[in-house]
Amino acid sequence: MEPLSEAERADALEVLADWDYDDGRDAIVRSFTFDSFPEAFAFMTQVALMAEKADHHPEWSNVYNRVDILLTTHDAGGLSGRDIDLATRIDALVE
Repeated sequence: MEPLSEAERADALEVLADWDYDDGRDAIVRSFTFDSFPEAFAFMTQVALMAEKADHHPEWSNVYNRVDILLTTHDAGGLSGRDIDLATRIDALVE
């Protein structure tokens, strides 16, 4: 698994408009806010099942109704296509 090139990363970030690029980690990050803790937890459960199936797990945190997600591929040393795929699938859950 190779990290994305600058051009590939730029193209991906155009599509993933709600995600921010973390240059220091070569990662993408996004915060999600829900109406309640149960809604946030349900979202995390859905993401956890997707991530496990893809064998690609996010770095994340949850405080009450907010879920913060960071995606990077440690084996690739930075952002990879696996991160973009998972971010796209995560976005589909909240659209």
